[in-house]
Formats: sequence, C-alpha cells, structure tokens
Amino acid sequence: MQFQGVMPALVTPFKSDGSIDFPALEAHMTQLREAGVSGWVPCGSSGEYNFMSDAERDSVLEFVADFANEGEFLIAGTNAPHTAGVIENTRRAKALGYDTVLLATPFYTKPADSELEAHFKAVLEAVDVNIVLYSYPDKDGIELSYELLDALADHPRVLGIKESSGSLQRAIGIASRYAGRLQLISGSDDIALDFMFWGADSWICGPANCMAKAVCELDRTYRAGDLDRAREQMTTLYQAMNSLESGKFVQKLKYGCELQGTPVGQCRAPLGPLSEAEKADFKAAMAPILDW
Repeated sequence: MQFQGVMPALVTPFKSDGSIDFPALEAHMTQLREAGVSGWVPCGSSGEYNFMSDAERDSVLEFVADFANEGEFLIAGTNAPHTAGVIENTRRAKALGYDTVLLATPFYTKPADSELEAHFKAVLEAVDVNIVLYSYPDKDGIELSYELLDALADHPRVLGIKESSGSLQRAIGIASRYAGRLQLISGSDDIALDFMFWGADSWICGPANCMAKAVCELDRTYRAGDLDRAREQMTTLYQAMNSLESGKFVQKLKYGCELQGTPVGQCRAPLGPLSEAEKADFKAAMAPILDW
C-alpha cells in the first residue's frame, strides 16, 4: 500500500454536554472530502483519543469507516499506555474495517528500544494489520531511534513512519536510510513542503481540519512540479502552521474549524478554551487561508 495525498488527523467534535457530535463530524468530513483529502485518520492525538472511552473511540472509528468511500485511505489510531491495550484497540479497529493502524510509543512510560521492538512486534503477531509508526518526541518524550527502525523496517506490515519531530535532518535521514523499505509520511506540518521534497508522498495532517483546501492545493501544486508556486503557498500557510506548533494545537484546530464554518465544539478537559487574545492571534494568522 502506497499512501498518497493529504489524510487529515481528524478532530472529534463534541456537543456542549460533552458527548460526541456525529452530525458535526459528518458535516466536517464532507467539507474535507470536497477539498480533496485522500483518506481519514481518526482517533489520533488531534482526535483527543486519550480523553475518550473505548466505546466512544469505537463509535468514532465505525462512523468514519462507514463514511469513507472506496479508494480513500483508512488509518485508525489505536494507541494505549500498555501493549495489551494497544492489541485490544487494534483488534476492535480491525473488526470495524481498518487494515492499518497508527501507533506512537505507549505514552508516559518511555520504553527502551528493546521494549519498543517487543511492543510493536507483539501487536503485529496478535493482529493481522499494517502499522504506520508515529514518532512525536515532543509529546511522547522519546524518539523512534534508527536502531529501532532498523529492527522493524523490513517487516512486510510495517509500512512507514509519520515523522513529527519537526526535524528536517530526521526526514532526510529516514528518506535516505529506508528508501524502498519505509514510507516517509509528513507529520511536521510547518516543514511539510521540505518533507515532500525528500520523498514524502503523503501527509497525515492535523491542520487539514481547518485549512484543507489550502493544504490539498499545496500537495497538488508540488506533485505538478510547480515548485515556485508551492513555495508561495507554503509561505502563506506558514504563519498559521507556526502558531499551531507554538501551543494549544487541538484547541486552535477546533477554533479554525469554527472559522471555516464547520464548528466542532470545544476540547475535553484538561484542555481549556482559547483566550480571546489567542483567538484573535490565530484568526489573524488564518485570514489568508480563509480567503484561499
């Protein structure tokens, strides 16, 4: 399976009473499809998976799988703080129609390389799914090392790595070291164009929730070979991307959805709402994107 295009790391809409707002999710995904996304990645960190019960996560996965059209990529976030939990989450996702899952390191524990190798291999042995690894050291506290990737890269069901370190050096290292073995998938949104240049054919993109038209057009512009235009588009996107990376990422995604006309509610606690000043700053950064 070769991933291509922009796959939004979906937010999860919540009603004012805290329950999942499926009509809002349908409206949101309909707008994203119209913008040109290539698939769906529910129940990742942008989707606040760690704030939801197993039943809620399953309901979101089921809804997204039912909404998806043939030919659209489906990747389920099935992370948990322990291996047994990941296996159970992955089994349920498989039963709901997901052949590929996105897995970061188990959070909080900071396992060693040998422990992580055993963890990922245990999931592969327990469930017949493909895995996209997810390296996000700022959030998880550790980086998926080259030694660990060496141990996993030739497994036929380890397809690639979503690299969210924000390091271009890592992107170049992965692209050159694992050419033909692991797909480099962009997860560093503010340098996504650089990732494309170094071989990332796909982008699991949180900002696509609130700027799908713009990021999909950037992807198409680059694929068409118009590098000057792609640089101009990335320059326009950069201020908002940089604001997202500066903090309160999910809150800003959700506020951006409101600005785009598909409100998805607030985040669950402990994530609090944006201040009026934070809203004003992000709205200003989003202005050229809203007029895309």
